[in-house]
Amino acid sequence: MTEIEARRRALTAEQVLLAYEALLARSGRMLDHVRHHDWDALVEEEAHYLVDVEQLSSREQDTVLDAPQRARKAQLLERILERDLEIRRCLVARREELAALIGTSKRKRDLRRSYGPQEAASRDTAFHLDEDTP
Repeated sequence: MTEIEARRRALTAEQVLLAYEALLARSGRMLDHVRHHDWDALVEEEAHYLVDVEQLSSREQDTVLDAPQRARKAQLLERILERDLEIRRCLVARREELAALIGTSKRKRDLRRSYGPQEAASRDTAFHLDEDTP
């Protein structure tokens, strides 16, 4: 990449802060999607989030921030990371719910496999007994 292309791609300090604010807003939407169990919207929002992070990472490398701008960036990053942690907590809880449901389903399936033929035979026997009774 030429020096001119690098400058064209580099962001100003204000653009960097605006980009972090946009990431904060997107992380807020992701958290809302998790809380409302809107998994499709979460996946779509997260895909955009990852693209935004990658682009910001590559374009802010040469941007110089003054002390107040660095402090603001740190605050934004802290809030983004807090939301990320909350999203992860919600996703872990959901994974545990799904694991419990899968476990219950497997146990039911195993019970049906083990006792299903016996249950059917006992129903057939009971049916025959009922036919003979007045």
